Amino acid sequence: MSATLAPRPHYPPGFRAARGLNWGALGGLYASYYMARYNFRFATPGMVEEFGFNVADITQIFVVWSLAYGTGQLVNGLLADRIGGKTSMLIGAAGTILCNFIFGFSSFVGTLATFGLIAILNGWFQSCGAPGMIKINAAWFARQERGTFSGIFGIMIQMGQYAINTLAPYLLGGFTVGLWFIGTWVVEPGTWRVLFIIPPFVTAAAAVFMAFTVKEEPAAAGFPGVIKDELDDSVGTRVSLKESFTTIFTHPLVWFYAAAYACTGAVRHSSDQLSVLFFTQQLGIDMKARPLSVLIILNLMTTTAILGSVLSGWVSDKFFAGHRSPVARFLYLLEAGVIALAALMMFSGLIKPGLFGVTLAGIFLVLVSLTVNSTHSVVGAAAPMDIGGKKMAGFAAGVIDSFQYYGSAVCLFTTGLLIQKFGWGTWYPVMILFALGGAFAMHHVRRVQLHHKNSPDGDPRIKNS
Repeated sequence: MSATLAPRPHYPPGFRAARGLNWGALGGLYASYYMARYNFRFATPGMVEEFGFNVADITQIFVVWSLAYGTGQLVNGLLADRIGGKTSMLIGAAGTILCNFIFGFSSFVGTLATFGLIAILNGWFQSCGAPGMIKINAAWFARQERGTFSGIFGIMIQMGQYAINTLAPYLLGGFTVGLWFIGTWVVEPGTWRVLFIIPPFVTAAAAVFMAFTVKEEPAAAGFPGVIKDELDDSVGTRVSLKESFTTIFTHPLVWFYAAAYACTGAVRHSSDQLSVLFFTQQLGIDMKARPLSVLIILNLMTTTAILGSVLSGWVSDKFFAGHRSPVARFLYLLEAGVIALAALMMFSGLIKPGLFGVTLAGIFLVLVSLTVNSTHSVVGAAAPMDIGGKKMAGFAAGVIDSFQYYGSAVCLFTTGLLIQKFGWGTWYPVMILFALGGAFAMHHVRRVQLHHKNSPDGDPRIKNS
């Protein structure tokens, strides 16, 4: 497909500022969700040490969380189209706060079943976030802007990771806080439970700000008719459960996007959630020592994730007229190549304790983050808005994003068993298979899109997606 540069849209005075405030409040709340999600990976070494869990045990907790999140996306995405994205996000925030506090204060039992149950509840409530946010932004962004929006979406996610990447090592290193007339709060080094006590306060503050500032569509902010929805431009953003379910569930492309996103989730969550255990077990890093190397690697991962998200979304908007599949297909193939090279370095024995080994491992984790988070944005954030429009983007996002976590569950379950039996050398090869699967799914989407575009009786839902 030939690439052409799309013109910049013109909007009435004040619209961009209102949209920026709206998006900032939504993104801030969703970023705080990530603080209350990725705190768990920093707690895993302490849980292994305290309760004697192994890698397979830890991955099982990730698996049940992923299954709960994925299933929750399907249900809560559909509900978001009915009750509105704002209400959906606030429900998710309240549940996330509660589950984190339960984990922090009530996890002294120390059984795998206890942690699994809390993870299931947290996954369910966190699944209210993405469909609600994407639904609201579908009404605020035109099609040729949604790829760029997906880049901003990636920035917001990574800001949450920046925050927890920086805060968690500090908390694990121990600290003392004077509580005025109450006394002094002393936290010993390695107290992993505090990771679930501090972040929920950030989520609570972000939820209050969002509740008072966000409007679900431009008309509610005094800008009626500014954004034209290519699928349904009638007034309002809510539809019945039946209409949303029927329209999205039967869309010819939604399941191929979902399959691709399953592959994204497999690589993304495996590389993200197991990275801290990889640092401690394969590279011999002590997390209690507030290692600078870990802070640098994790924050470089988030930085490159931002760059990839922004660039991939911008390219799909400006050079491919809002089509996501050509860009995503290239990114999946690039991702597979990066992971294959990492696997080769692992088998050669170069990724091991020591400065060179840690540096090499960090480089590959950063490159994987760059590629996988680029597909995460264009496939999971922009494509659902293209498929569902302002009225059904919630369920479209729920369907597609649910498969990210089903793919994550399959990958983590398999990877945990293989690592436990054969070692960390099996980590990268599993991810390669999923990266190639994503490329295949996007190749099929592009073929179908081109066929229907050039056919006079082609499905209009595909022509607009």
